[in-house]
Amino acid sequence: MSRKLVVSVYSSLDGVVQDPVGMENSGLGNWVGPFSRGPEGDDIMHEELWAADIVLLGRTTYEGFAPVWPTIDDPAGFARKLNAMRKYVASNTLKEATWTNTSILSGDVAAAVRELKAEGGGDIVVYGSAGLVHSLLPHGLVDKVHMLIYPTVLGRGTRLFPANYAATFDLGGLKQLGSGIVHAEYLLRA
Repeated sequence: MSRKLVVSVYSSLDGVVQDPVGMENSGLGNWVGPFSRGPEGDDIMHEELWAADIVLLGRTTYEGFAPVWPTIDDPAGFARKLNAMRKYVASNTLKEATWTNTSILSGDVAAAVRELKAEGGGDIVVYGSAGLVHSLLPHGLVDKVHMLIYPTVLGRGTRLFPANYAATFDLGGLKQLGSGIVHAEYLLRA
């Protein structure tokens, strides 16, 4: 059975997924900072990561994650799991990936992801990485979308779904978390 590709994003109410923690110099600031997802939200993030055995990132997200995650030692083991996992960064410009167990996917990323999915095994989780997600959606490579929807409207920024993309998703689950955050799981209708 092929792997499932799960897109995991922080989203504003108006669908913006760009720069949630303010590390990309987008001018959007740390828009998730004022909110807490609480222990139940942490549990959801752990379940998502433990269901996966591959992490796939776009270059911008990789460049934000790679210097930070190797320095974290959390009691729940999230960082240890993430650091030890097989990771891929999709980029045609990155020359070297220094984060442990990371390989660069360049050229036809959709074909490479199709091959990874065909291997079978745990999920492939994509954190953020809107540009990468925009390139995978039209190829039908995204199976699930996990959204932590924050009660804020940003008015500008990159949105999860690209212009002219159309699809139907089924609701897989919905849960209110912490300070008004909603976790929504959507499954692409086959």
